[in-house]
Amino acid sequence: METAELQREISAERKAVEQNLRRLLNGEKGIPARLKSAMRHSLMGGGKRLRPILALWTWDALVKPRKSSTVGRGSVMDAACALEMLHTYSLIHDDLPAMDDDELRRGRPTCHVAFDEGTAILAGDGLQALAFCILARAGGPAAGSLVDLVGRAVGPAGMVGGQQNDMDGEGAPVTPAMVRLIHRDKTARLLAASLSCGALLAGGGPAVLERVDKAGLDLGLAFQGADDILDVTSTSAQLGKSVGKDVAAGKATWVRVEGLPAARRRMLRLGRSGLRNLEAAIPSGEARNRLCTLAEMMWDRDR
Repeated sequence: METAELQREISAERKAVEQNLRRLLNGEKGIPARLKSAMRHSLMGGGKRLRPILALWTWDALVKPRKSSTVGRGSVMDAACALEMLHTYSLIHDDLPAMDDDELRRGRPTCHVAFDEGTAILAGDGLQALAFCILARAGGPAAGSLVDLVGRAVGPAGMVGGQQNDMDGEGAPVTPAMVRLIHRDKTARLLAASLSCGALLAGGGPAVLERVDKAGLDLGLAFQGADDILDVTSTSAQLGKSVGKDVAAGKATWVRVEGLPAARRRMLRLGRSGLRNLEAAIPSGEARNRLCTLAEMMWDRDR
């Protein structure tokens, strides 16, 4: 697929995701006005919308040749938006003074800066709870499996545990294996879950889900590796968030442990491994090509 055509499709899908995010949030009644404004500030503040698009395009790539989906694309869109809510909640909390203490996210003031720390905590809590309500409604016959899959990815042995290990690793001696563990849980698990959600809702069996999950973990590690590299090679204007903070905080990154050249090699190795597994899990065709090109862009990027 040509780059320009792919960018048009990404842009159109991102617009559809954002319209649905707005609809889902606006449709929730009874939320205090200030809290809803804080949730909206972070949720509708831009971003790649990578996780929902990965879920949608995995579903597309699997459901068209198989015609075995458990739900329609509208429900998959809702589930994909729930993943974006979970990602946004994690960013709100990650930016808090007690964690990474960041003032800039997606080119805008972080939630606790735009509102206050207490409201930011509650905005994250609200998005997390709302996301699981949406997953339960969207999953159809697979709702239980869907909620379990995502809950494990973002829970205490997943993303939340990765955040704890990330904080514990600041300034401490770390090994490449420790960095891998932190990056896998904090970042890669939710990215892998995005692919797996699409596969599950498309009716993928255990073998497909296992391969897709493995692909997602490697791609997620490559994605985080690219973030670590950009933190020391890019600018805040390019990324829309603060740079250089990983080094200043002594974060556990492969750049810190191995140096920039080795970190680049590791990123490429993981990314290529993820692509091979994704290609092996999904039947050939234009939808797979589109998904795999997007997957490659996860680490071959400048922002």
